[in-house]
Amino acid sequence: METYRETYTVTAILSALSVARSNYYRWLAEGVADALTFEEEAIIALCKKTKYRLGHRKIKKRLKKEYKIDRHRNTVQRIMQKHNLQCRVKPKRKWKSQGESVIVAPDLLQRNFMASAPNEKWVTDITYIQYGSSTLYLSTILDLFNNEIVAYKLDDHQQTALVTDTLKAALEARGNPEGVIIHSDQGSVYTSFAYQDLVKQAHLVSSMSRRGNCWDNAVIESFHSSIKSEEFQFVRFNSLRNIEVAAKVKDYIQYYNEERILEKLGYLTPKEFGAMAT
Repeated sequence: METYRETYTVTAILSALSVARSNYYRWLAEGVADALTFEEEAIIALCKKTKYRLGHRKIKKRLKKEYKIDRHRNTVQRIMQKHNLQCRVKPKRKWKSQGESVIVAPDLLQRNFMASAPNEKWVTDITYIQYGSSTLYLSTILDLFNNEIVAYKLDDHQQTALVTDTLKAALEARGNPEGVIIHSDQGSVYTSFAYQDLVKQAHLVSSMSRRGNCWDNAVIESFHSSIKSEEFQFVRFNSLRNIEVAAKVKDYIQYYNEERILEKLGYLTPKEFGAMAT
């Protein structure tokens, strides 16, 4: 602040730093803060390493795992609040029922998103990615056993080839397993002959959500929400080149599979949990 006060106003500097005026003047009144404790430094380092994506419960687990520091979650939360390290909360999705419709394939999951083994239940969906020079479409397949992203495709269209290519990539990645339940919504690409024929030829079992019920495919919907709120949280629409968007999607999926711990998995990563099964 002292370095730039002769050039810029206090308001301009605080705005650039995203610091409230009240916080700044409170800090001045209280004097310079004490030196950071080791656990504060560790928590700050973890939050920075994970790009401020994790809440205090997961930071607590990472703190114990990586630094051998075991603190109550309220202590971790207090430190994160003190240093403004709280993760961004995904907005709750409002839902209004749109009624039932003819189901192309039966809903075999019935919102049972637990699997007892790998390649038992896969879920898939497409989402818009609107941060590049043009709108891109991300198709992903997730294994409900460990929430691992098995395969994904990113392209500038949402035609049937997008989902068939994703399914082919998943089959190749997992050694062409048979009998897998592959669950999707009733979008036209999933009800198409080409996609359903591929499902049949691969000896998979098609399952579909009820029309207008996003909760029937909540896990993959949640993943798509996470990639937008965590990887693109500070990115404006149409502000990147498409090649940059592709790189960020690739980096996030690698992070999600290999570094992002999940409460469902006992605070292990999808890869760690999957390795235990083998």
